[in-house]
Amino acid sequence: MKLSVKEAARLLSVSEKTIYRWIQKEVIPAYRIHEQYRFNGAELMEWATSRRVGATPESLLSPATPSSTQKISLSAALEAGGIFYRISGTTRDQVLADTVTHLRLSDGIDRDKLLNLLIVRENLCSTGIGNEIALPHLRNPGILPISRATVTLCFTENKVDFHALDGLPVGVLFTIMAPDLPTHLHLYSRLNYLLQRPTLRNVLDPPAGREEILATLRAEEGRLSV
Repeated sequence: MKLSVKEAARLLSVSEKTIYRWIQKEVIPAYRIHEQYRFNGAELMEWATSRRVGATPESLLSPATPSSTQKISLSAALEAGGIFYRISGTTRDQVLADTVTHLRLSDGIDRDKLLNLLIVRENLCSTGIGNEIALPHLRNPGILPISRATVTLCFTENKVDFHALDGLPVGVLFTIMAPDLPTHLHLYSRLNYLLQRPTLRNVLDPPAGREEILATLRAEEGRLSV
């Protein structure tokens, strides 16, 4: 989805002047196409979510989008994706490569292509959100035939540089695989929000057992309004 400055301003509930100011400061993900600025919808919503700017993932949903798409449980997605320890690699790309081998994907998905797409996404803008955590995902959810939403939690054997905003190396990866943009944004925003809570972060460093992590996530997610 390519949004104009006017559409981005309306989506984020700010003025067009504010959007241009953010562009000049290079704090918002924008692309110059034919002398005009355009925005990728998923990147813009991720940016807004991580910075608590006044937009919600539901802002991108069309009236025809089933509400059930938004209601997928984050804990159920994590159960489907799994939790893995001692992911190998001493660089970002090596860690991503080993992570891809652990993803529970549908038959027919090209893992090499997926890895390349994840690396392209990281090169555009790091998915490191701080606190030694990254949320790898596709730039355009739906580009691959993902049949179900999963979140895969991986703990790395070595902390590696993800070029995160806080400069800290990453040792915890939550990889989001979603069949469409609304589902991706819903999972991303919930996960990003819950990872700000010490209760969840405390079971990630040092890594707790699978059942304890899932139980903690269920409890924290249960406190969110539905």
